[in-house]
Amino acid sequence: MNKFVKTVIVLGLIVAVGAVVALKNKDAAATGSAKVPRGLPRLVDLGADKCIPCKAMAPILENLKKEYAGIFNVEFIDVWKNPDAGGEYGVKIIPTQIFFDSEGKELFRHEGFFSREDILAKWKEFDIAIEKKRG
Repeated sequence: MNKFVKTVIVLGLIVAVGAVVALKNKDAAATGSAKVPRGLPRLVDLGADKCIPCKAMAPILENLKKEYAGIFNVEFIDVWKNPDAGGEYGVKIIPTQIFFDSEGKELFRHEGFFSREDILAKWKEFDIAIEKKRG
């Protein structure tokens, strides 16, 4: 093989590897497959502390976090303060709630305000035991 053909092959391989890496990263952002630790089921709410629907959800999330500690985790991520998180989770609008099982697999996502009753009903739909611990 002459030098030109070898160079073209090497450049083609570099482009192909770059394309695969770019597509993999794009797919991760599009599906919201940010790295999620395993353990308890988890509700991640992505919003901002100055967004009106996000403000309305804040006390609901805080209450769920305390009331269902040890049953499922609740996490709030402010995407205005942490803009990279929006891309990692594939967020299009805020607030967005993402439900993960105990293995970190996304079960469901919702965009917009989501009431306490709707959140608890969604956990029940996924057969997550949401019975509160009795003191």
